[in-house]
Amino acid sequence: QVQLVESGGGLVQAGDSLRLSCAASGGTFSMYNMGWFRQAPGKEREFVAAINWSGINTYYANSVKGRSTISRVNAMNTVYLQLHSLKPDDTAAYYCGASLIKTPWAPAGAYEYRYWGQGTQVTVSS
Repeated sequence: QVQLVESGGGLVQAGDSLRLSCAASGGTFSMYNMGWFRQAPGKEREFVAAINWSGINTYYANSVKGRSTISRVNAMNTVYLQLHSLKPDDTAAYYCGASLIKTPWAPAGAYEYRYWGQGTQVTVSS
């Protein structure tokens, strides 16, 4: 059983940057591909970014590509999501998910992720 705890959310202004963290425990972190998703009120959960177990391969949604960076430090059991040039449309609860290594893997598919954190709220004011 893997436990995930997100942190780093908050209230920011448009144009600001934010770094979200997701700390994992209860499993072998390097055995999991990791992803970030977000959900705004009244909307479905959507893919933001993902990173494979080694950190070599990263994937981004078009909505954040070019202004976000996903990274991980396996020795610290932590995955990060750096967001730049934040927009009001980025307002959402952000969740990290853990997906046991498998082939093939669809990084943007929420169904691929077995474990989820409780989320951290990001609110961007205009």
